[in-house]
Amino acid sequence: MTPDQQDVAAANEAFYGAVERGDLDALTGLWCTEETAVCVHPGATPIHGTRNVLRSWALIMANTDYIQFFLTDVTVSVNGDVATVTCRENILTAADSGPQGFNGGLAEALNVFVRRPGGWRLWVHQASPVVSEAG
Repeated sequence: MTPDQQDVAAANEAFYGAVERGDLDALTGLWCTEETAVCVHPGATPIHGTRNVLRSWALIMANTDYIQFFLTDVTVSVNGDVATVTCRENILTAADSGPQGFNGGLAEALNVFVRRPGGWRLWVHQASPVVSEAG
């Protein structure tokens, strides 16, 4: 990977780490400040604007006892000051049912980053549930 790709990959990992820790301050520092920011949570409609996006993450984190992401099939592309990351989110969450109190899920994610003076910032996050494997 190029140095830019490594920096984008690190920003992507920091995003998922902040969600896992429930760290809204860290998450806020990772998102761009433009009102053109967009987030599409699995099965939901688009959320526009950084303030609204961060509010949605705050609600998710406040209502999630435990979440862990195991990212696979990570691909990083950089084109000037815009970068994309595609990855599979293998998600483990706490649950009242399921083996040993955990549930799992799969989503395909697209994260778009923009370069800012302070580093790469998340501009778009979209995660789509994987409901079946192509075979």
